[in-house]
Amino acid sequence: MKLMHLSDLHIGKRLNEFSLLDDQSYILDEILRIAKEQKPDAAAIAGDVYDKSAPSAEAVALFDSFISRLAQIVKPIFVISGNHDSAERIAFGSSLMQTSGVYFSPVYNGTAEPTKVKDEFGTVNVYMLPFIRPSDVRRFYPDDDTESFDSAFKAAVAHLDIDENERNVIIAHQFITGAAQGGSESVSVGGLDNIPAKVFAPFDYAALGHIHKKQNITSEHVRYCGTPLKYSLSEVNDEKTVTFAILGKKGELSIEEVPLRPLRDLREIKGTYIEITDRNFYDKFNREDYIHVTLTDENDIPEAIGRLRAVYPNIMKLGYDNKRTRENRLIEDISEEVRRYPSELFAEFYQTCNNSELSEEQKSYLDGIIKEIWK
Repeated sequence: MKLMHLSDLHIGKRLNEFSLLDDQSYILDEILRIAKEQKPDAAAIAGDVYDKSAPSAEAVALFDSFISRLAQIVKPIFVISGNHDSAERIAFGSSLMQTSGVYFSPVYNGTAEPTKVKDEFGTVNVYMLPFIRPSDVRRFYPDDDTESFDSAFKAAVAHLDIDENERNVIIAHQFITGAAQGGSESVSVGGLDNIPAKVFAPFDYAALGHIHKKQNITSEHVRYCGTPLKYSLSEVNDEKTVTFAILGKKGELSIEEVPLRPLRDLREIKGTYIEITDRNFYDKFNREDYIHVTLTDENDIPEAIGRLRAVYPNIMKLGYDNKRTRENRLIEDISEEVRRYPSELFAEFYQTCNNSELSEEQKSYLDGIIKEIWK
């Protein structure tokens, strides 16, 4: 079975007050073109269909058009709700949609019945698990440990009826421990919403959403496909692709990626005002791209952003990198670290070194040492 894996469309998103609807419409057309070429057997959209729980009419119309056209190319299609979505809105009409081969995740009800997809090697069981919080699971399983995101998600998976002799796919939208963030995600402070990758051991493929940077977690079978567009300046160097997960017989999995080319890229440029307004400089790329400009002039350029917009109409941000700003930045960086409690800094260091968080016992021990030193 060849599964097209998408996630985090964030339809209706604005970046630095620029509406991205035109860019999203273009990239969704690109995805449809790729789907026609690749001929997948199924498609999954792993959450955050919209950027807001109450999307605009334009955003809803764009997704409606996309999913209708995608259904003419590939079926079945599986769509789950993410943390940016309203689970109730995504679930609306799901029973009726199933008759057309389009499956929208219901509001979490304590379980998830698999959809069976047949191929030459037998059955693939596809489970849809929308974004869940501990409180969502606790109401159905009050006797289980559901205090944390980790334990709650484990409890939710434990209550799925999984036949490990068959091939199983899960579509989920959570933050997996060790994932490298793209920069534009909404995650809990301190990694409280982390879930270990080992919880997906019963599945032959976990089609994940939530993290915007494409990556495998521990192995190919646990994967974030990433966003179709760059949604943060921290993603300027990321390559955006469509992921295809190809499941052969039990235990066989391969991943293919097809690059996505946007209508307008997101890029950073740096230099003096004279340098970056020289035609030999800006003719090397599309001036319609979304631009973050860093000027290296020692003196501020009067009305710089207005003058630069004549050259780069979609300039999003303007900053300076010179002797004055470097000194200010150094002072800000030092003062920020001084304000932070030592246990916070040590916890970050421990997470970086060990790819795991301090336990409660370790935190308590650390706090005791710090208090003793300060005495």
